[in-house]
Amino acid sequence: MSQSRTTVKSVRVRAVVAPMPRPLHTSVGALTTAPLVLIDLETSAGTVGRAYLFAFNRDNVRPIAALVETMGRVIVDVELAPSDIEAKLRAQYRLLGVHNIVLIAMAGIDMAAWDAFAQELERPLVRALGGAPRPLLAYNSKGLGLLPISALAQEAESLVDEGFAAVKLRLGRSTAKEDLEAVRAVKRAIGPGIALMCDFNQALTVTEAIARGRLLDEEGGLVWIEEPTRADDFAGNARIAEALATPVQIGENFMGPQQMAQALAAGACDYVMPDAQRIGGVTGWMRAAALAQGAGCEMSSHLFPEISAHLLAVTPTRHWLEYVDWANAIVAEPLIVSDGHVVAPSTAGTGIRWNEEAVARYTV
Repeated sequence: MSQSRTTVKSVRVRAVVAPMPRPLHTSVGALTTAPLVLIDLETSAGTVGRAYLFAFNRDNVRPIAALVETMGRVIVDVELAPSDIEAKLRAQYRLLGVHNIVLIAMAGIDMAAWDAFAQELERPLVRALGGAPRPLLAYNSKGLGLLPISALAQEAESLVDEGFAAVKLRLGRSTAKEDLEAVRAVKRAIGPGIALMCDFNQALTVTEAIARGRLLDEEGGLVWIEEPTRADDFAGNARIAEALATPVQIGENFMGPQQMAQALAAGACDYVMPDAQRIGGVTGWMRAAALAQGAGCEMSSHLFPEISAHLLAVTPTRHWLEYVDWANAIVAEPLIVSDGHVVAPSTAGTGIRWNEEAVARYTV
């Protein structure tokens, strides 16, 4: 007796610019709002899979949304089989190239399809992927930008008071001396019991990264040094990682698991932290997790804590979950942080549901 197939009925796309309670200033620039692309993938069974993409600035929202809409039309009437949907879209865009905005849009479709698929199974995504929800170490990443040194201590204490045992500090100030002062100010404020990561956001040359990294080695106490130089310079990152005692973390800019494989082969880092929308959604993440396991490399997440809470739970070398609240303004039930940990919700799918009143308010 054959079962009827569940297919994709439609893909709805909306663009919003949500407020960020705590603007973040980095060496790249300032993030003062959260430009998001919201995706609702409806199936023939009436299930709605949801996902969002982060566009970085307002000007990127409409091009990304338009590409997701185009991809959505390609998969109408296609069976709700996320891996097959990914393969169909990858074939469709092979000549254009599955990188950058194309891969980001595909990842949005992929995450929404997996949400719908898990809902069809009446399982949380983590269980649909063969795992179980578990507490994940999380660090508060939504502050400690390039603030005046005098303001860092108060912000660091505030971030810890939100229930975290780890925070991340942005570096890349004009001089190494200023970066070192910033690290010392935050360490004094949080004390030895709180873990501290730092992130240069690709601000330095290889030579300067080694020089500043050695100063941070002497200071001690950092969990990692993140993206010290250009993210796609794997040879340069390998030189830095070889020269420093503090682990080097990269990965948020990996465009698909293939690029992560290249970085690991080059010895470009000690740790990896893929980004759900640039690694290729759930499908790309699972491939990346296998690469990390094969390399014996700890793997953390970048942004997207709602879906990362599911994905890290099934990652063999799981490390830290990066927590930001940038989608909290438009989701109905934000993730809960408890005792420095995050657990994926037990509802079917990813647990992402929209606060439609807020979505209407922030739609652009």
